[in-house]
Amino acid sequence: MLKTGILNPDINSLLSRIRHTNTLVIVDRGFPFCPQMETVDISLVDDIPKVLDVLRAVRRNFVIAKVFMAREFQLGSDAATQRAFEDALEGIPVMLEPHAEFRKRVPQAIGLIRTGDTVQYANMILESG
Repeated sequence: MLKTGILNPDINSLLSRIRHTNTLVIVDRGFPFCPQMETVDISLVDDIPKVLDVLRAVRRNFVIAKVFMAREFQLGSDAATQRAFEDALEGIPVMLEPHAEFRKRVPQAIGLIRTGDTVQYANMILESG
C-alpha cells in the first residue's frame, strides 16, 4: 500500500505510461470532454482540487521538459494567479499559444486529468523530458 506521493491509482497508472516527449494534460473543470482520451476526473467541488495542486503533486516524480498553456490565461487572470502559476512552473519553459492551437495538441496526449479548478484557461500540457 502506498503511503506517500500520488495515491490515486488511475493517475499513477497514467504517469507510469508516459515516456520521453509524451504529453499529459491537466485541465480545469470547464474543459470539454475528450471521448478519445483516457481521462482521470478528480474534480470534487469548485476549486478542489486545483490545476496547481495536481501539477505540484506530479512534478515531484515527473520530469517536465516544457509546458504549453493558452495565451488567454494571461489575458484573463489576475496578477496573483499568474504569479502562483509562474512559481509552480519555475525552471520549466512555458510556451504560450492561442487556445485554439492548444486544443489541437490535446488529442496527442497520453491522458488527461480533470480538476475542479474554476480559473479560466488554467489548462496545461506537460511534455515529458
